[in-house]
Amino acid sequence: MKLSVIIVNYNLCEMLRQTLNTLADAAKNIDYEVFIVDNNSSDGSVDMIQSDYPKFHVVASPKYYSYTKLCNEALGLACGQYVLLVNPDILSSTQTLERAIEFMDSHEDAGGLGVRMITPQGKFLPESNRGLTQSWISFFKMTGLAKFFPKSRLYDRNRKDWVEEFQTSEVDFINGGFMFMRSSALMETGFLDENFAEYGYDIDISYRIRLAGYKNYYFPKTYIINYSERNTPKFEWQFIKYFYGAMIIFAVKYLFRMPELKVAGIPKMPLLYEVEG
Repeated sequence: MKLSVIIVNYNLCEMLRQTLNTLADAAKNIDYEVFIVDNNSSDGSVDMIQSDYPKFHVVASPKYYSYTKLCNEALGLACGQYVLLVNPDILSSTQTLERAIEFMDSHEDAGGLGVRMITPQGKFLPESNRGLTQSWISFFKMTGLAKFFPKSRLYDRNRKDWVEEFQTSEVDFINGGFMFMRSSALMETGFLDENFAEYGYDIDISYRIRLAGYKNYYFPKTYIINYSERNTPKFEWQFIKYFYGAMIIFAVKYLFRMPELKVAGIPKMPLLYEVEG
């Protein structure tokens, strides 16, 4: 099996249908499997998947659980050489999966890969090659963690976006909207840290991939359209708890005694929280 695709869905039935259509088209020449973990949706998502995509694996959760818990359940079932964690609100180009596999096959040092993300209006999303949203960038700068992740270009105010958008490069983090990872690397790092329930898991696993001696790459020679649908309003307590709580967890986990990266050229930082290898 070459590729395992994992999607966690919650009440995004119609958007999920479009996502699955584009992924199935992009994977028509690939030996692949798809796991859709439904997080107790009430919009008929499970019935739609079973009716329209009978070859895909559906894991229907009896109640609402965290994203990372459900993802890990599917990761334990996946058999692919590569694993793609992807949101149920993206549209893939017809060559996205094949080109991602070609890149990973030819770069044995690659543990993770992200691609160029654009909005439905065609605007480039800078978190494609930074891996971080503006809130996380601010957090990294305020805590002083930013200087330990130079490949995220967090302090480069003179960056030329039109060049970097189309420039293949090594990065510190890959964005959770589309995380293409080598399964053997995940065997070394372990799966997602379930302390990061809904947010920050992508930053954490990206860093652990680098701790294991692999590299993360931004690959812009293909793209996805990211609709960024969210079921939780940003001013609800659940969002505040999980989003900003993830920053606190990351700080406690790494700030006080940063594990040494095995990748040359990255400075060592003096963890209250031990990282499992």
